[in-house]
Amino acid sequence: MIAFDWTHLVIGLAAGAAISSLYFGGLAYGMRYALRTSAPLRVLSLSAVARMAILLGMGWVVTSQYGPWAFVGYGVAFFVARFIATTVARVGTPTEPAS
Repeated sequence: MIAFDWTHLVIGLAAGAAISSLYFGGLAYGMRYALRTSAPLRVLSLSAVARMAILLGMGWVVTSQYGPWAFVGYGVAFFVARFIATTVARVGTPTEPAS
């Protein structure tokens, strides 16, 4: 039987939730900032590289420190945060009705 470690799974979930929140927050900020600049490709490229490096680097640290169950938690937390971020982006902010 495979040894299942709830503690490491929860550590992975917590780390994944925190880093994923930063990832998608950085995406939102980078998009807003890029749309106001004259060189949006440069801003978006730098933002993407930085966000991916941090996300993957922290995933590597969590996995190397706590093992495969932490990696599972980290991945699950990322996809949950992705679902929430895309839902919020799709719904958007409510607008005032025209009077």
